[in-house]
Amino acid sequence: MIEVNLKAVWLFSTPAGHEKEVPIFNLLQAIDNTGKLTFAAREVGLSYRHAWDLLEKWGQFFGQPLVKMKQGRGAILTPLGDKLIWADKRVKARLTAQLTNLASELEVEINQIVSSERHVVKLHASHGFAVAEMRERLHNNPYVQLDLQYRGGEEALAELCRSECDLAGFHVPTGAARKESLARYAKWLKPSKNYRVIRFVTRQQGIMVKKGNPLGITNLSDISHEPVRFVNREPSSGTRMLFDILLEQQNIPAHQIQGYQKEELTHNAVAAYVASDMADAGFGVEAAARQFSLDFIPLNQEDYYLLCRFETLEKPGVKEIIKLLQNEDFQQAIMQLPGYSSRNAGEIATLTDEFHTG
Repeated sequence: MIEVNLKAVWLFSTPAGHEKEVPIFNLLQAIDNTGKLTFAAREVGLSYRHAWDLLEKWGQFFGQPLVKMKQGRGAILTPLGDKLIWADKRVKARLTAQLTNLASELEVEINQIVSSERHVVKLHASHGFAVAEMRERLHNNPYVQLDLQYRGGEEALAELCRSECDLAGFHVPTGAARKESLARYAKWLKPSKNYRVIRFVTRQQGIMVKKGNPLGITNLSDISHEPVRFVNREPSSGTRMLFDILLEQQNIPAHQIQGYQKEELTHNAVAAYVASDMADAGFGVEAAARQFSLDFIPLNQEDYYLLCRFETLEKPGVKEIIKLLQNEDFQQAIMQLPGYSSRNAGEIATLTDEFHTG
């Protein structure tokens, strides 16, 4: 199988028009992680001399150093070096979902030409860490080719209704928010359609805040008061739906939240935005908060599902996916994600049994 990965590349231009690709983000991150240039160089597979030359070269390009060397104290990033690695993290967090969508399309097209042995399964799904883990593991499966497109939950369900995908991934909160969420999904979750629900994972949603929670945020009401700067998810996402439902239930006007209209497309992008001090709080899954060393205030657990037509369950590729979800090794990997559980992964139910619809 031919695997396609797309990544963003940084290019800087001088006033004279000379364009340079920046190859040092991994080195800067390793210095930040280890505090020693020797250890950092080893971590990224460079000699000490090569690493030092790179830092010197790019320090000259920017007109100021990226790293400060202190005798007996190792190496620390300068404000410019720190800003560069956080800028790179924000780029990756913001673009990964879109690049994954495009890479998946290209991968399917190329592999259909060079090989016809794998069964293509089109999954349109809400963005999440468990979906990414599933995609990664299916790369090595000789029987199924996953065509993954990240979509908001409502958009994914609408596309399933139009037969534009085999599986639609969406999430439904537990507790008091569940009834309202199901009401918003109701136009697609019709038992007459003979759909089947594949249980996938549960995960924790809540408020991401900077390490140490300097503003003392403990609940949704706190983010509606100045000076809290907030960053939101896009309106089509299931996470945004949950956030809006919680605001309504607690009678918190959206217009009182500074940054309610500022939107990012993924959980990681929200976390990166907060971690780089462009916002004080965001709403998303715990796993994203922990990845960016943020504190997390849990607010609502939710169930993540895959929906398909009954006859789709007989497709060989879909059978392989269900088999993966039921695999103990996969379930253990999901359990290692902060805030995630895979207790019922791979179980199949009707809409009526799962959501009490009729």
